[in-house]
Amino acid sequence: MQEHTQWKKELAVIASIIDKAPLEKVTKWGSDVYTYNGKNVVSYGGFKHYFAIWFYNGVFLKDPYHILLNAQEGKTKSLRQWRLTSMEEIVEKRILEYIQEAIEVEKQGLKIIPDRFTPVSIPALLEEALQQDSGLKVAFDKLSPGRQKEYMVYIAEAKQDATKISRLEKIKPMILQGIGLNDKYK
Repeated sequence: MQEHTQWKKELAVIASIIDKAPLEKVTKWGSDVYTYNGKNVVSYGGFKHYFAIWFYNGVFLKDPYHILLNAQEGKTKSLRQWRLTSMEEIVEKRILEYIQEAIEVEKQGLKIIPDRFTPVSIPALLEEALQQDSGLKVAFDKLSPGRQKEYMVYIAEAKQDATKISRLEKIKPMILQGIGLNDKYK
């Protein structure tokens, strides 16, 4: 992700600033992640319309400059993102200030407690596909409850029937292979 060509210079500057913090740089999910005592603290990357720095426990930061965003309201609990669109927005002092506070959050052990697993009902379209294809049903039943839930939510979140159908077609081979929807990110 850090190799996004549109933001190459900006990301290099961000990396050089984060490198000044007392953190260990590791590679996770194909990206540089900076940790403190093995805990994820901060990372960065380029996207289509912006580049960003994100703080894994950013929900606990004071955010005096009001720059942190929840990238996915209702889904993201703890991570907060600082989006930038130009070199001029990069202010080393502020970035290091936020990183230092994020380190303090880790030292204090502050954490969001994940929601307990809540069962999700199988969407009718997926249920029908499982009833019609015994091989798909066997493969689906072998998946962990978490992976099953990922697939059920993926279908249920689609608003249009056409989208639900295309999503079902996309996930059938994945289910048959015994892999989860988001395994490539884990």
